[in-house]
Amino acid sequence: EYVNICILPFLLPVPKQPSNQTLSQGKSARLSCAVQGLTEPDIVWMKDGAKLISTDQMFISHGEDHWETFHSVKSVQQQDAGQYWCEVEFEGLTLSSERAWITVEGVPHFLLEPQDVATFPNKPFELMCAAVGPPEPVEVLWWVGGLQEGESRPSPSVLHIEGVNSSVKFYCEARNDRGISVSRTGTVYIKGEPSPVSRTESVDNNVTLSWKPGFIGHSELSFCTAQVANSTPIRVPVQKVMVPPHQLLLSGLRSHCNYSVRVSCVNEVGASPFSPWLQFVTPESVPLAAPRNLTFDLSEQQLCLNWEQLQKEELQGELLAYKLQWILGGEAQEPLLFKHNRAQLSGAGRFFNASFQVSGCTSVGCGPWSSPVLVLPASVQVQVQRSHMWVGVLLGLLVATIIALLLNIAARRRGKEMQFGWFFQSPGPDPSVSFTAARSFTRAQTETQEFTLDSLGINNDLKNKLQDVLIPEKMITLGHMLGKGEFGSVREAILKTDDTDIQKVAVKVLKSDVTSSADIEQCLKEAAYMKDFNHPNVIQLIGVSLHQRPGQRLPIPMVDLPLQTLVQFMLDIARGMDYLSNRNIIHRDLAARNCMLGENMRVCVADFGLSKKIYSGDYYRQGSASKLPVKWIALESLADNVYTTQSDVWAFGVTMWEIVTRGQTPYPGVENSEIYEFLIKGERLKKPLDCRDDIYEIMHSCWSPIPKCRPSFNGLVIQLDRLLFSLAPPPTQRAPLLYINLEGENGASSCSVPWQRQGADGQRDWLISGAELAIGGDYRYTTGPCGGPEEDEQLVRDEDEDDVVINV
Repeated sequence: EYVNICILPFLLPVPKQPSNQTLSQGKSARLSCAVQGLTEPDIVWMKDGAKLISTDQMFISHGEDHWETFHSVKSVQQQDAGQYWCEVEFEGLTLSSERAWITVEGVPHFLLEPQDVATFPNKPFELMCAAVGPPEPVEVLWWVGGLQEGESRPSPSVLHIEGVNSSVKFYCEARNDRGISVSRTGTVYIKGEPSPVSRTESVDNNVTLSWKPGFIGHSELSFCTAQVANSTPIRVPVQKVMVPPHQLLLSGLRSHCNYSVRVSCVNEVGASPFSPWLQFVTPESVPLAAPRNLTFDLSEQQLCLNWEQLQKEELQGELLAYKLQWILGGEAQEPLLFKHNRAQLSGAGRFFNASFQVSGCTSVGCGPWSSPVLVLPASVQVQVQRSHMWVGVLLGLLVATIIALLLNIAARRRGKEMQFGWFFQSPGPDPSVSFTAARSFTRAQTETQEFTLDSLGINNDLKNKLQDVLIPEKMITLGHMLGKGEFGSVREAILKTDDTDIQKVAVKVLKSDVTSSADIEQCLKEAAYMKDFNHPNVIQLIGVSLHQRPGQRLPIPMVDLPLQTLVQFMLDIARGMDYLSNRNIIHRDLAARNCMLGENMRVCVADFGLSKKIYSGDYYRQGSASKLPVKWIALESLADNVYTTQSDVWAFGVTMWEIVTRGQTPYPGVENSEIYEFLIKGERLKKPLDCRDDIYEIMHSCWSPIPKCRPSFNGLVIQLDRLLFSLAPPPTQRAPLLYINLEGENGASSCSVPWQRQGADGQRDWLISGAELAIGGDYRYTTGPCGGPEEDEQLVRDEDEDDVVINV
């Protein structure tokens, strides 16, 4: 008896199955598995139940039907942790390998960071913080108002606060065997009444009211109230408006009338004060009524017509003219326009048996027509009065019939009426009747208005800071473009302050498609920072203009400069950044593109669009995703969005590299998405061709993975000043003596970097050391192996002596 035997492919046993791995953050991982019994199988890697799409998978053939595959992770991060296995499909079956775990050890990772709290004074509330490893366990330590709150406690942690009566900052620290992570800094806000509405305006032809709420008192607005008054605001009813949106349709208002409106907003604490009364005028409309008592006086020479003037409340606008239309022989004639309530028409005979009507007209249109009046000679009127009753009855019937016919014809032919401003031309030899309008009937465009800070809706503090530096647009003549960035460009311009005084300036112009109020306010905040700057190497604000103009594209010339000039550029930038750092300003976008060169070859630091003023502490944490210059950002800033003066020093080193290479792009061949992995491995910008060793030494020191081991801007000024001095031509006078004190504290430099080495090619590398192993490749919160407190080099020059003393 024969038996069918089916040979299924099988997965090889250990060690060809993937195995569990526990790694430190930044290390590499490699998983492998094999399948036998299939020719060129399609083996896929799975992670936590999902197929892995990766270019780091390799296949190796051990025979025709024996294949092995590998999955590699070059630099393991927290998101790489999980369960892995490989699968292969065969005739509808899915064969799986054993499952293996990759565990990533590093500093704690936050699952829940403390959030801002808005509460009433002295009311209890709770704060929450949760972080995980591995390694475990993770302990949480709270800091409230700059003071430690209790002892460490296991994660997750809930901190109970009995209540506060003023705003306070707080954060939590998460600790494990690998190090410490610091959460975002939260704030406890005390709820209060909203501030007054910051801007109130009427739009859409003055019938829709809109406003911008002020500070809401750390509590969402429940509703707003509006009061609308006609002329005198006395006992005005209140209209309740649910928000958002912050607008109200003003209904039931009379046309072309003066009104006042004000707004107040309410939260759970109370109501804000009312905004100031906003005065506005409702739009015009056509007149409500027709002119009354239309009469005529017919003589041999002319026809005189009179009617009563329309009252102001009947006009609903500004009277432009009275329109007179007439019908003769069943044909509608050209209408006539008169400024006043009377008309004198020459050639009286041709108006016999004509029917006249009059209407009042505003800029919107004409109102209703008056009752028609038939023009008859006086003799006919007397005969009619003296005739017998039956003649009068017959004549009345005849006139009524004629008028009815004329009105019917006129109604059908009203489309023949012409527009305002046409002239009446008599068909005979009699002189024509002409009319000149006192005002144009076409709405003229409003004159170009000068923009003001009030029209932008910015907060009062920012408006007050910029009020005295506002420059009218007509005083600025824009020239060619000097450079451009993400949100705007810098252009050469001429500033004319009076008839004779002109000044060449640089103008930063927002792009025409930047219409967001947040982007505009950010630009104005940058100007507010610059207003208080006073340093020869920091760009100084002259003024702010609110008018935008389209830009022009012109090529930017390139020039060759000697080394001495390039070092002078570096020194100017370092001096400017030293000035900013002493004012607690973090630039966050220092690069060659954001430094301006004056006609005297002096460089000024500019473009403070990303700068932040640090009011407490020594670092700033970027709270939201932004477009950032990745190739200029320090390692710790890429990892955690933490910015300090030391991260500006890192960017200064990259800027030095730009200057030496005459404007090349940093990290050629490295994509922005690859920068972090490139740097975490210890790679740095290579020394440019023809770059002096001492210059590269300075820029390379700016890229230490330990922020506190980087030089300060004051120290960079000293080093570059000394370097520039050495490049100067030798003086003809006696050379100054140079005294160098090599004995520092403990006989060593103040900041030793044990993992820095010099390779055979002369390049500097950052080596992996015991310190790196202790923190799992994460440099964010380590104080690092710095031998002691940092002491910048001091350079003291005696103005009366030639000797130079340098303390090292």
